[in-house]
Amino acid sequence: MKLTFSIIVPVYNRPEEVDELLDSLCNQTYGDPFEVIIVEDGSEYDCKDVVDRYRDILDIKYFTKENSGPGLTRNYGMERAKGNYFIVFDSDCIIPDEYLQAVDDGLHKRFTDIFGGPDAADDQFTIIQKAINYSMTSFLTTGGIRGKENSVEAFQPRSFNLGMSKKAFDMTGGFGEMRVGEDIDFSLRSKELGLKSQLITEAYVYHKRRTNLYDFYCQTFSFGKARPFLNRKFKGTAKLTYWFPSFFIVGYGLSFILYFLDFPWLLYGMFLYLGLIFLGSTLQNKSLVVGMTSIITTIIQFFGYGLGFLQGTFSRK
Repeated sequence: MKLTFSIIVPVYNRPEEVDELLDSLCNQTYGDPFEVIIVEDGSEYDCKDVVDRYRDILDIKYFTKENSGPGLTRNYGMERAKGNYFIVFDSDCIIPDEYLQAVDDGLHKRFTDIFGGPDAADDQFTIIQKAINYSMTSFLTTGGIRGKENSVEAFQPRSFNLGMSKKAFDMTGGFGEMRVGEDIDFSLRSKELGLKSQLITEAYVYHKRRTNLYDFYCQTFSFGKARPFLNRKFKGTAKLTYWFPSFFIVGYGLSFILYFLDFPWLLYGMFLYLGLIFLGSTLQNKSLVVGMTSIITTIIQFFGYGLGFLQGTFSRK
């Protein structure tokens, strides 16, 4: 089957990010035409002027709508797309030159109605962005679930880098109304309908994520709060590993209490774990500063996700 790609990007007050994303799409090595659809989700600061600068370079369409969240905004774009395979990005992504060719090769090698790709940190990212990327993708922190090749069958694509066929969109109705966790909700609904997904490891994006620690905390808190709702909605999907950040919070506090009660081993274990985070990030990023910052971002991630998870677990709203 000949694949025709439509790239969908929801935007909310991020004109500078859209400029970087569109600029990266101009350099694709993929030889066939593709379209780009930018959907402004009720932004106060729109990116129309940015989009206009690329109209002579890209096949680009620009829409505005009232704010409804990223999931429904993606659906709005896909409903107006002319391609037979949709690819959705977050606006804070930069796309490598070989991305579309990697997707085309991967889908022709093994076609699935849904695919996802990993994220990475570009060399030009800030220290905090590199540290956040490590905390969100490392095996030591998340089990590497955002890009774990040996878990392809259980892989749940994330909406910052996700593709679906028009057939998958028509069967599922796309993303639901959830503003956080809508990608996991889509993946689990798709699985219930018998649609297959895969991880295309070569189809990675440079994901800038939140650029300050407070926003990163709020983001991970929202992720944690959404997970118990998804566990209740999709029976049998809950896993003990989702409790790990909450256990970390309890263990972190308990380790200091036990230390003053002449039982220092739990605190030593915490230091050992954070030391491994430092070592792993330092080696990956070739920077002692990023390694040290990764300890901070990992603690923030665990506290954010863990507290959000606990609130979501004990609240039915």
